Amino acid sequence: MRWGFLCQFLWLWACLSCTQAVPIQRVQDDTKTLIKTIITRINNLSHTQSVSPKQRITGLDFIPEFHSDLSFSKMDEILAIYQQIVLSLPSGNMIQISNDLENLRALLHLLAASKSCHLPWASGLETLANLGGVLEASLYSTEVVALSRLQGSLQDMLQQLDLGPAC
Repeated sequence: MRWGFLCQFLWLWACLSCTQAVPIQRVQDDTKTLIKTIITRINNLSHTQSVSPKQRITGLDFIPEFHSDLSFSKMDEILAIYQQIVLSLPSGNMIQISNDLENLRALLHLLAASKSCHLPWASGLETLANLGGVLEASLYSTEVVALSRLQGSLQDMLQQLDLGPAC
């Protein structure tokens, strides 16, 4: 009985010693590729080009704007907010964009862990308390502004990844 356990343990040890960790550069490359994919998905929605992302619309102040100096925690917080907003929008491609945002957050958590950053999962729900009322009042404007600002934030994140964000 003890020999069987020992043989299983040694077999498992041999299998685990042959596996290699994913190089962090590959994770960073995958993160950049996913960001570019999300930006492309937003570009493919034709109606997002009709409103400037910097345009001020009353009631949409909860939608994050562009940031030049982003840390991993700030990126995760922004993506969590956008993920909640995107899930509330009625357009057809929003579920795919939301899934991409979730995957992007997971990749950012891996990058943060590689730099020994403890990154708790942001929920984004605090900011969205009155989203329902805003969506009812101006659904189209909310969608266009949110997607335009998301696109800008993703481009900022892409640039920040090259600089090596802080925790």
